[in-house]
Amino acid sequence: MALDSKIPNGPISDKWTNYKDHINLVNPANKRNLDIIIVGTGLAGGSAAATLAELGYNVKAFCFQDSPRRAHSIAAQGGINAAKNYKGDGDSVYRLFYDTVKGGDYRAREANVHRLAEVSANIIDQCVAQGVPLAREYGGLLDNRSFGGTLVSRTFYAQGQTGQQLLLGAYSAMNRQIGRGKVKMYNRHEMLDIVIVNGKARGIIARNLVTGEIERHSAHAVVVGSGGYGNVFFLSTNAMGSNATAAWKIHKKGAFFANPCYTQIHPTCIPVSGDHQSKLTLMSESLRNDGRIWVPAKLEDAQAIREGKKKATDLSEAERDYFLERRYPAFGNLVPRDVASRAAKERCDAGFGVNKTGEAVYLDFAAAIKRYGTEDAYVKGLDDKDAALVTKLGAAIVKSKYGNLFQMYYKIVDEDPYTTPMMIYPAVHYTMGGTWVDYNLMTTIPGCFSIGESNFSDHGANRLGASALMQGLADGYFVLPYTIGDYLAPDIKMGEISTDLPEFVAAEKEVKDQIDRFINNKGTHSVDYFHKKLGKIMWDKVGMARNAKGLTEAIEEIAALREEFYKDVKVPGSANEFNQELEKATRVADFLELGELFAKDALHRNESCGGHFREEYQTEEGEALRDDENFAYVAAWEYKGKPSDAVLHKEPLVYENIKLVQRSYK
Repeated sequence: MALDSKIPNGPISDKWTNYKDHINLVNPANKRNLDIIIVGTGLAGGSAAATLAELGYNVKAFCFQDSPRRAHSIAAQGGINAAKNYKGDGDSVYRLFYDTVKGGDYRAREANVHRLAEVSANIIDQCVAQGVPLAREYGGLLDNRSFGGTLVSRTFYAQGQTGQQLLLGAYSAMNRQIGRGKVKMYNRHEMLDIVIVNGKARGIIARNLVTGEIERHSAHAVVVGSGGYGNVFFLSTNAMGSNATAAWKIHKKGAFFANPCYTQIHPTCIPVSGDHQSKLTLMSESLRNDGRIWVPAKLEDAQAIREGKKKATDLSEAERDYFLERRYPAFGNLVPRDVASRAAKERCDAGFGVNKTGEAVYLDFAAAIKRYGTEDAYVKGLDDKDAALVTKLGAAIVKSKYGNLFQMYYKIVDEDPYTTPMMIYPAVHYTMGGTWVDYNLMTTIPGCFSIGESNFSDHGANRLGASALMQGLADGYFVLPYTIGDYLAPDIKMGEISTDLPEFVAAEKEVKDQIDRFINNKGTHSVDYFHKKLGKIMWDKVGMARNAKGLTEAIEEIAALREEFYKDVKVPGSANEFNQELEKATRVADFLELGELFAKDALHRNESCGGHFREEYQTEEGEALRDDENFAYVAAWEYKGKPSDAVLHKEPLVYENIKLVQRSYK
């Protein structure tokens, strides 16, 4: 089938406005006759549930956590972008649009990104009205800070807890609708399949994770806001429960999966410490505002630090290599995440790593503490030459900006980042790929929508920091409520959809058959055993750097591992009870298919762009080398029975407002 992105005609700055002026609307009296299922209650799903219920729709919201407040959106730390130009430093809607497309290495859809930039300012107003405690300057105005990939300050924040505060705002709005009876909340429920009736999404099959009961739920439309698939790597910054099941189930029923190889490696994570770990911890990108990243300039000093013979503080400025500032003087430590990650890996691969494994670089706040302390002492009329006083004052200011992050680092690593540089290393964080959606956020299944990180649409091959929260709330508060109404308008007289239809019966049987297969399997290895093996294949051969040989091997190894999984996995307990091993089994089964498609997508894309770095395609300086002539398209994969048989469909990316150039941050 041909992909129709449904992008409106006209100038890019007018597309969204003109679109809203001409879509079909559902009047308030008819909205109460329409049911919408929302899977996932993070920032995208939670804001969508609250807004759609406020408009009058009947919403059924599902999350596998015990409360929507535990959605992984709560883990986002650094901030949320918006083009308000509060700093007066030249920001604008166009500048945010441009930075996002450039940051994504020119692999995003222009129209969607411009719409995102347009509605960004409304998000901040909405959150402030909800009482979200965004940071403020001395005079009471909202404060901004910088993030990677930009030359302006446009990131609004709540210390290092921005995701938590924004999620609580969305949750409170949704809770109000729960209280009104407009949102029916299904906690501890996991979607295990979508139900399609006459070609349209009309419901889901869900498992009650407490009782094990399999349930049928119907609606006039289904919205998936279930997040990304970073846990296909096993070790990532995602919560262990984060999974790809909802997105993968709709893919297997007809929703194309776009750009799965576009996965972001975040540069500022606490390094891996051993095989015992089940996840990694992110240190916010906001720390790169004030932290300087470096390694020893001499190999012998790096070796001495790894052996415990020297400390970071023993090295003078002349003995340090601030490699991001050296390689990218214009952006310095605030280059985009993919650029910073590869630069850190290059230094560690060259032998300059500073922890025992050799896979860590320093993130140092000494200069910021001195700078802030000197200024504060001067303002207060104190002795700005008193080193102890300056350090004390500066540390207090840094604490006010990043205190909870420093505390978290101290608790995990048992080192004081106020006096000793943090150690960081890149890790899997965010997925730019996801289900393909058109301008309306609808997948290739009519009536099935995908929002937030679960879709592909806004970030291209690399997401700029502080843009995940922006997209999630934009989709939920300001985009989906318009576009879903246009789709639902013809259904206002349909009435409630019966769950006794043959399609519901067949989908439920399919789910139960898979569960019975796991419960009755007489294997010898745990689910985690297979998940870890998959993660090692993915990181070693489909990780920060990829090549044709490794990708070909990964595809074969994942297919073999999947076969072994079904033969030899052991799932204890029964289906009709609280059974977390069974939960993991269904999720890992999906990861074992997704991982193969991921590698296949990376193998077919013979270029480097953003988070997709093929070793065969790089500049002399080691930067990503795009091939715009042959690969300026969205790769949308159609399921055909197994990942190896997936069929590629291409949505050409047309750039009418931005000139395609090889990306530079120097």
